[in-house]
Amino acid sequence: MEFLNNIRETVFLGPGGSYTEMAKDIFVKHYELFDAIQTPMKTIKSVVSYIANNPDAIGVLPIENSIEGTIRETVDCIIKSENPDLKILAEVTVPVKHCLISKNTEIYNISGIIAHPKAIEQCKKFIEEEMPRNLDIIETESTEETARQLQNYNLTYAAIGSEKTAETYFLNILRDNINDEQDNQSKFILIGSFKTPQTGHDNTMVAFSTEDKPGSLVGILQIFSKYNVNLTHIDSRPSTNFAEYIVLADFEGHEDDKEIKPMIDELKKSTKYYKNIGSYEKI
Repeated sequence: MEFLNNIRETVFLGPGGSYTEMAKDIFVKHYELFDAIQTPMKTIKSVVSYIANNPDAIGVLPIENSIEGTIRETVDCIIKSENPDLKILAEVTVPVKHCLISKNTEIYNISGIIAHPKAIEQCKKFIEEEMPRNLDIIETESTEETARQLQNYNLTYAAIGSEKTAETYFLNILRDNINDEQDNQSKFILIGSFKTPQTGHDNTMVAFSTEDKPGSLVGILQIFSKYNVNLTHIDSRPSTNFAEYIVLADFEGHEDDKEIKPMIDELKKSTKYYKNIGSYEKI
């Protein structure tokens, strides 16, 4: 799309081989960003900070998992950014299909697994039913670290990662799709300081807080109903003042749609705090 014509760099939560990189590849292909530099970064905060200070760059971050829920750090960093133009530009859903990967070529040779605790939990059934009872389990701080740590162990160790992880680190896939929940998926967002065009299949995310009195939130939700706007997701999180909560709401439509504009105007007037986090297409 034309609004992303002059992108110099695409940064993403790394390192390479992560599900975030898989999402980045989808965005790059969809928006034809092949000439942009591709840069992994270590933290969500560093990605948001870099994008906020580099108007010719865009970033890719996880925002929600169907099992774990909203990635609050991502949303918090965007809300707290001092760049008022920083917004969500697009969203993509990536299936989470964990694989057992190793330098070895035979699963029966495996006596140890290296993985993030969440990955271990998500593959618990496979580990209990398919792996040795005396399996040595080594936990890592991040899913992305597992493949790199695997290089320090002998051939009897395997890691839990994605197909992209195996491809990036030249590892063998001993068993694919080993997660217990076969419909597990994660949502990733593209962020940047750009105004998005209307596509006809957009979503908008807003953050707001209400007065601390009975019925305040109900009154706000009735505004969505009043304008016949479909609210697709709602969540809340504590603000810096623990007596107050920030409400996150997703709804169908673009902020510039003629049927959405008057609703947003009323939301702004009816809330104590309001911020548009982005109107974006789902690809």
